[in-house]
Amino acid sequence: MADHAGDEDRSSDGLVSGEAAAADVDQEDRDTDKEEDAVPEKLADDDELKEKWYRRAFFTVFPKLRRVEERRQVYSNDRARNKAFKYANNIVITSKYNIITFVPLNLFEQFLRVANTYFLILLIIQLIPGVSSVPFYSTLVPLIGVLAVTAVKDAYDDVKRHYSDWRINNRAAYRVLSNGAHEKMKQHLRWKNVQVGDVLRLQNNDFITADMMVLSSSEPNSLVYIETAELDGETNLKVRQPIPETSHLQSDEEKLTAFDGLIECEPPNNRLHKFVGTLHWNDKDYALDNDKIILRGCRLRNTKWMYGVVVYAGHDTKLVQNSGSTKFKRTHLDRTMNTLVFFILATLGTLLTICWIGSIVFESVYGVDFTVYVPYYNSLQDTPAEVSFLQILSNTVVLNTLVPISLYVSVEIIRLGLSLLINWDEKMYYEVNGIPAQARTTTLNEELGQIEYIFSDKTGTLTQNIMSFLKCTIHGVKHGETTMEEPPMEQEVTTGKISRGPSPAPDTEAAMLGPEEKKEFIKELFKWNPHADLTDFNFVDDKFVEMCRNRDPDVEDFFRVLSLCHTVLPQEENGVLVYNAQSPDEAALVSAARNFGYVFVARSPFAITLKRLCKGSTDEWIDEEFEVLNILDFNNERKRMSVIVKHEDKITLYCKGADSIVFARLDETSKDAMQTTLKHLSHYAREGLRTLVVAQKHLTREEYSQWATQHHAAR
Repeated sequence: MADHAGDEDRSSDGLVSGEAAAADVDQEDRDTDKEEDAVPEKLADDDELKEKWYRRAFFTVFPKLRRVEERRQVYSNDRARNKAFKYANNIVITSKYNIITFVPLNLFEQFLRVANTYFLILLIIQLIPGVSSVPFYSTLVPLIGVLAVTAVKDAYDDVKRHYSDWRINNRAAYRVLSNGAHEKMKQHLRWKNVQVGDVLRLQNNDFITADMMVLSSSEPNSLVYIETAELDGETNLKVRQPIPETSHLQSDEEKLTAFDGLIECEPPNNRLHKFVGTLHWNDKDYALDNDKIILRGCRLRNTKWMYGVVVYAGHDTKLVQNSGSTKFKRTHLDRTMNTLVFFILATLGTLLTICWIGSIVFESVYGVDFTVYVPYYNSLQDTPAEVSFLQILSNTVVLNTLVPISLYVSVEIIRLGLSLLINWDEKMYYEVNGIPAQARTTTLNEELGQIEYIFSDKTGTLTQNIMSFLKCTIHGVKHGETTMEEPPMEQEVTTGKISRGPSPAPDTEAAMLGPEEKKEFIKELFKWNPHADLTDFNFVDDKFVEMCRNRDPDVEDFFRVLSLCHTVLPQEENGVLVYNAQSPDEAALVSAARNFGYVFVARSPFAITLKRLCKGSTDEWIDEEFEVLNILDFNNERKRMSVIVKHEDKITLYCKGADSIVFARLDETSKDAMQTTLKHLSHYAREGLRTLVVAQKHLTREEYSQWATQHHAAR
């Protein structure tokens, strides 16, 4: 954010400071998506795609052999010009083998196992005439059996990868194009037929076909909401927005087919959060950054439709660039077995050395005398040294049973059985989405649970990250359930105009209720609010609820911050109001405000609408509209979010963020309340709660006008 915006925010927070606390529910994060896109039985063939089959096949198998780009140029709606650059098609292959490479590559991987290599050497020795006392097929048959069992298992795993690739590459896509008469046409095609420069239409809940520049969408200001779970594991929604010059295209496919912009951008790379490019269109240049791009692997959410231009396809997409090639993975058990086989071979080598020394001594002292009865077989046995050398080879064959080749077969069978047990395990069935556990490979099963270290930047990486509003402190007064470890504090706070006595004690009887009784208590406590959503809501302070119903001024200011300062999108599903938030923290706070009677019901680019209970009424609700003047988004540098709204001819700035950031910007009259809030913050931290500080400041017209001028100039 610009310095001017930061300066205004620094002087803006003062009247009310509060702290909202939320609990992280530790549940296993198995929110896996089972939905699959339906593919039409008959999709139109794309004649423009056809290139020489051997070239397409070669670069599909070896995508890294394509020419190195210094800068990419993409002509929208012009496949002929883009074809000259030989960009990658949209086929993605994640399998390890194909028909040609399966036998040599699989054999190479199997002979990385020491025992297999040993028995191959043993087989070669047995083929030497006069060395082995047993036939060669005694080693050949077991070795072929071991290799065949492992190859069948690896082929089974790779067939599943091929099927997954086929399913993804054959998902349906919708491309807009024009014929020679410039009439709009609709073409349904598969993902594998999509080319760089195509203009595609996506529907809500569609997977993103390729890395695309956003042109327009159904939402206000052409905002696009995406889920990036496959890229970074985050289920929170991210926002993308096209440049204003293309957003007016909307869904007018005649204009979209006529769109002929030239996109110049960086070559394919694996940087997920950075994009640098320029759009040349209508003799003007427009800068493109990461906010204008949606990546393959994302999913369109809360957006009825959107249009975009394909910039990177197939193996050039950032998702595939980060994936790398499929590697041969060796488990800890494989490495352990190799180590054990090395020890066995060392023991075998010791025995062979002893036999060799004994053979030399015997042949030197007594060997010649025995030639009368057992003559030498051939001319290679003229001396004791030569006889001893052949004895080493013969003893190697005789002692081959020391090396357990059957161990590998046993392990492969056990792995296959374990994968089936995982698939059949009822305790691993996720009832919420109806998804069973699925072992996608039979190679790494024994690695489950063998975790030594976990490095995580936050708890949401390891849990389902469900947040619940539990406690708050407003102007130095604590509200919420009392824990057994900490009795309710009493304090007296005096700040400028407001004087406080001891805080009301929360309902301690409610804190002692069991889970079911607590749910019934909460349900009874909020029955006055028909808009309440009590899912995962555990706030039981009945005195605080009464303060909300009586519209206490400080409590009202607190919940206005929570219900106005956010980026949540409301949506009605089957007559029920549902919130779609970019983070679980925002969802928990906005839902809490909703339960306490400050219901966020609608958002437009310039206004936010709340539904409130009329003062003095028990069942009459009214709508309050707040004009949104500015939104200062949260980022890692500001560590706070602010919104400036106008209501009843009053301009107010609402802010929420980290305590260290907000406290540093409080007015001097709020210092006493800040000290008390810091004590409460310490108590909440000891209870393991996540905290957030909120504040507000009333602005005069002159203050806002001066700041708005500086803010606009800084942008």
